[in-house]
Amino acid sequence: MRLAIDEAEDARDAGEVPVGAVIVRDGDMVARGANAMLAAGDPTAHAELLAIHAALASLGTQRLEGCTLYVTLEPCAMCAGAIVLARPERVVFGAWDDKAGMVGSVGDLLRHPKLNHHPDVLGGVLAEECGALLRVFFAERR
Repeated sequence: MRLAIDEAEDARDAGEVPVGAVIVRDGDMVARGANAMLAAGDPTAHAELLAIHAALASLGTQRLEGCTLYVTLEPCAMCAGAIVLARPERVVFGAWDDKAGMVGSVGDLLRHPKLNHHPDVLGGVLAEECGALLRVFFAERR
């Protein structure tokens, strides 16, 4: 999660909403991503999607089997859907997102019984530190 926090700090430093993600397999980081919606001019350039795309390219595969996705904020519906499709073994996230989180806060796509993939999920890891990045970022914008 510390590496994901580093990515979130990079996003913040670039003026982006501070969310970061890393994907790990067998103890090695295979990809990372930081929110880049402003830089890309693309509302779908979330940290999780960028990390998933990079990991799939790096591993030369269509699935993230045996991988863990670490992300500093509970994934939204779009990212949760991409996670189901990419099929990582595990998802670990930091701060809960009471407004858009789809891994337990607003809904729970990753454990929806009708979907065909259910990664192990652990939420709230370093939640205070991850949440503080977001709180400070938005407080400075107001």
